Amino acid sequence: MTSYDYDLFTIGAGSGGVRASRVSSAYGAKVAVAEEYRVGGTCVIRGCVPKKLLVYGAHFAEDLQDAKRFGWDVGTPKFDWVTLRDNVMADVDRINKAYTETLENHKVEVILDRAVVKGPHELELASGRTVTAGKILVAPGAWPIVPDVPGAEYGITSNEVFHLDALPRRVVIAGGGYIANEFAGIFHGFGSHVTIVNRSDTILRGYDEQIRDRLLQISMTKGIEFRFNAPFEKIEKLDDGSLKIFMAGCEPIIADCLLFATGRKPKTEGLGLENAGVALDKQGAVIVDEDNRSNVESIYAVGDVTNRVQLTPIAIREGQAFADSVFGKKPTRVDYTNIPSAVFSTPPIAGVGMTEGQARNKLGSIKVYQSDFRPMKNVLAGRNERSLYKMIVDAVTEKVVGLHMIGPDAPEILQAAAVAVKAGLTKQAFDDTVALHPSMAEELVLLR
Repeated sequence: MTSYDYDLFTIGAGSGGVRASRVSSAYGAKVAVAEEYRVGGTCVIRGCVPKKLLVYGAHFAEDLQDAKRFGWDVGTPKFDWVTLRDNVMADVDRINKAYTETLENHKVEVILDRAVVKGPHELELASGRTVTAGKILVAPGAWPIVPDVPGAEYGITSNEVFHLDALPRRVVIAGGGYIANEFAGIFHGFGSHVTIVNRSDTILRGYDEQIRDRLLQISMTKGIEFRFNAPFEKIEKLDDGSLKIFMAGCEPIIADCLLFATGRKPKTEGLGLENAGVALDKQGAVIVDEDNRSNVESIYAVGDVTNRVQLTPIAIREGQAFADSVFGKKPTRVDYTNIPSAVFSTPPIAGVGMTEGQARNKLGSIKVYQSDFRPMKNVLAGRNERSLYKMIVDAVTEKVVGLHMIGPDAPEILQAAAVAVKAGLTKQAFDDTVALHPSMAEELVLLR
């Protein structure tokens, strides 16, 4: 029987790689994980965790404004970007340390080095060391895409945005997805003038049309500007350090910061997967089967690098399923149906299941229930912002096949409601549930 240095060698210590490595080690495997930057991956280091903290920070802008209507004299608020930035980065350091300790406590060897695949069972570290492994797990995540236009180097991505030296006065955000809309709300809350530039005429493709239209309406009312059907042509840096951004179909924009939020691609370039004959798709994603295995028997992949569903909880479940199946002898597969998702925009969006359009195309006969209301807090605060909840029901079975909402705390409310959709409950089950009054969540059981 062939002897290897490790039973499992994982490339990338992000959410999927950490879970797979930790659980595999707990099953008795000898495991090492190579990470060329910091343990924790996109979510912890440069993604959802620090971004959510910025979202919290930005929310104080409206909360402090609303507080006056509730009797609070808050004086003249002043925001300091450096204080928030440094506190957020300190918390990232804390979580990075916790993730590292978790791996080490589970006897996983953490190698802070870049690993390149040399064959089905062989890897080479940047230090020059060669290692062998019975199984290789590819989990390096994804990387921001930067458009190929002159002057693109003057822009930044979500990787760098957390480290800005100062808060930009004018920000242009390229893209129409969740990252673009989240940072639009963040920078607007901090007092920057924000313009979203999108090459198409649609934001948040894949989300329910009414919900995303409501966000667009609210964002524009707040003062966030949008430029649609405006692909970039070039970016010039002016003498004063500002940027002049040229787009097709509209006038140039002068900005202090250009943030590219134009999608993410699997981070497989330079990993040497071709040395082992691993098949990739045209985006560079590792092609895997339902058991996370590539076309090479000894090489697996989980998380964003497979480009299936780019969500942290999915990467974690895929990592768990891999460990359970390969080293725990408990064959497990991830169920990708009815995955809840959220956009931490201002206000946030959350949804699970089919949108109205998807349901009409797939089921034909559906019922749509909704509530378009003004949250109680907004009424007293004098804020005209309205929330919208939608429930999509199969007209034949009465089963709830989709829930979509925009409004304060929508992700917090949707998480519990997603259990009902996942369980296949009917509209009647919601109707039979007593409302929790007064709350926004009660609208879910009062939909007509």
